[in-house]
Amino acid sequence: MTPALDLLKKVRAQHRVHSYEHDPKAASYGLEAAEKLNLEPAQVFKTLLASSEKGELLVAVVPVVGSLDLKALAHAAGVKKAEMADPAAAQRATGYLLGGISPLGQKKHLRTFIDASAKAFETIYVSAGRRGLEVELAPSVLAEHTQATFAEIGRV
Repeated sequence: MTPALDLLKKVRAQHRVHSYEHDPKAASYGLEAAEKLNLEPAQVFKTLLASSEKGELLVAVVPVVGSLDLKALAHAAGVKKAEMADPAAAQRATGYLLGGISPLGQKKHLRTFIDASAKAFETIYVSAGRRGLEVELAPSVLAEHTQATFAEIGRV
């Protein structure tokens, strides 16, 4: 179990867990998940952390097939500038290892933004808190349990 799955069970949120054999040599954890679970890559989302000019950590959930638009994230968060967070700071704040950071069940509550493209799907896949473990859930369920805002933050 991971904190993400513990949270979903505790609140009785509808979800499904999918696991696969993680290859440590995989170039992209998210694309590896899509490939090994035979999923549409646009439906698989990665969790990235950015830092504002004031040092506030922000969580961005974007499709694995694209990248995070840092200017769009800064605009959505109402800050002047955002840059990718220091990996060690991301791991400390979330309690998860890189490649297995889930937007759910993080150690600290961080403002979270989900790319608006997620709303096009009945369910999406995000990390369940460990490499090789994905959780499938409705975008609205993810937003509810992370207090997230939907915004155009992804770039294809």
